[in-house]
Amino acid sequence: MAAALALFIKLLPLYVTVALGWVAGRYLDASGKHIAGIMLYIVTPSVVFSGVMAAPLSAEVIFLPFLVFGLSSVLGILQLKLARRVITDGSASIIPLCVGSGNTGYFGVPVALLLFGEEGLGLYIVCMLGTTLFENSVGFYLAARGRYDLKESLWRVVKLPSVYAFLAAVTLNLSGFSIPDVFVPLFDNLRGAYSILGMMIIGMSITSFRGLAGNMRFTALAFFGKFVIWPLVATAFWWLDSQVLGIYDPAVHQAIFLISITPIAANTVVIATLLDTSPRQAAGTVMLTTLFALAFIPVMISLAF
Repeated sequence: MAAALALFIKLLPLYVTVALGWVAGRYLDASGKHIAGIMLYIVTPSVVFSGVMAAPLSAEVIFLPFLVFGLSSVLGILQLKLARRVITDGSASIIPLCVGSGNTGYFGVPVALLLFGEEGLGLYIVCMLGTTLFENSVGFYLAARGRYDLKESLWRVVKLPSVYAFLAAVTLNLSGFSIPDVFVPLFDNLRGAYSILGMMIIGMSITSFRGLAGNMRFTALAFFGKFVIWPLVATAFWWLDSQVLGIYDPAVHQAIFLISITPIAANTVVIATLLDTSPRQAAGTVMLTTLFALAFIPVMISLAF
């Protein structure tokens, strides 16, 4: 009970930030679309780069983002096939982003720090990069395909810098390079901006707290994929690796499980806003899953850890 209460208190600033974003959008005419571009093309690649540069890399650790990326991609593609059968308002292409990723950065990092400490946080960030890669490649492509043709969708993916930031950081890290001390404060500040601006975009995208659910089929499918299917897949991998494969230790299993129970990623709103593909539907659903996660995460952690 004490751990759940501590986690609850830790998460409260996130909701205050969302509320401030709503105030900015409602009364100050702040534009989430302009901030979304800054987030996607500048802030997120910087966070990816600095996170990988700080991580102790080995063959098994380097493989972790690709493992999470693979799981996210399979889940996203399967859920998209289902969504196209039950959703007819054009928002189905956003479902893979809702299901395959999660708010592993803005929401998950504070939780991981509380649960795992500084040492475990680095391992969590490496796993988290898998969802970031998914968001900025397969997830973005599937969302863009709902609005653009194949050539234009692929071109938009190629222009996303987060994948290049990850590859550059892995190369430099393995070569023995580190971020110069003079630039460390810059990357620390960008990490803070990543969390604050990402949560505020959710609030800016909600013009009214009425009708957050929007299309109930979309919301139900997003909740089912994110809070039922993803945790089941993470649990199955935990059992398979601990009982059969024996590749990773429990810290990795716990990190992947935490990724699976985070709410829908705020970057879903970022991408939906940039593509002009049902941004209000995405924002409302993200907000509902964020509220739901306030109770869901402490319960799931108490059961699994």
